[in-house]
Amino acid sequence: MSGKGTLFLIPTVLAEDTANEVICRQVAEVTAQLKYFMVENARTARRYIKSIAPSQVIEELQITVIDKDSSDTELSAALKPLLAGQDGGVVSEAGCPGVADPGAELARLAHQNGIKVVPLVGPSAILMGLMASGFNGQSFAFHGYLPIEKRDRLQALRGLEKEMQQKDQTQIFMETPYRNRQMIEDLLQNLSKDTKLCIAANITGPNEFIQTKTVANWKGKVPDLHKQPAVFLIYKR
Repeated sequence: MSGKGTLFLIPTVLAEDTANEVICRQVAEVTAQLKYFMVENARTARRYIKSIAPSQVIEELQITVIDKDSSDTELSAALKPLLAGQDGGVVSEAGCPGVADPGAELARLAHQNGIKVVPLVGPSAILMGLMASGFNGQSFAFHGYLPIEKRDRLQALRGLEKEMQQKDQTQIFMETPYRNRQMIEDLLQNLSKDTKLCIAANITGPNEFIQTKTVANWKGKVPDLHKQPAVFLIYKR
């Protein structure tokens, strides 16, 4: 790895204005030292970098946008400064880079090119939801976003419930915030009444909501989580 830079995976906040509570000093110190960043969104990344590393002069930073649509050619080009010896940081839109996130592709290529990859500690909605759910933390699976089409989504939910029972495994998934109502409705109408459902929304935020109940006990007691970031977990024991 001699002569090559280091790829730092820099976590960001899950809820606005919570950096002082959830971002550790190491993250701020590393961010303050870097001059090259690969980010999912340039505008929000600049604002975040400045918020945790006020000494940074944003106009002096080199920022490359890498998102889910970036090609391998673009990813490889983004890593060229590191191959030349410069350190770089990956900044995603929320949570930990590389976890349900396009930063994973940068880490993949970094390993292929002998670049050291360093993950920094930060909030992950997936793991924090699991921590608070009371579900099986020894065996779990994260499935990202379920299909948009209702028929496919219901088939996926039934498959997750079956997998949960067969493997004694917590199943974790997400939904686009503006479709939360439909997701919760589908969960309550199609899962077994004694399957446990944890809804974890606005994690780390001032209006954080995390509750676990059986499907039967959730009916008629679901808060309005429209347009609020949420993670859903199911388990039965």
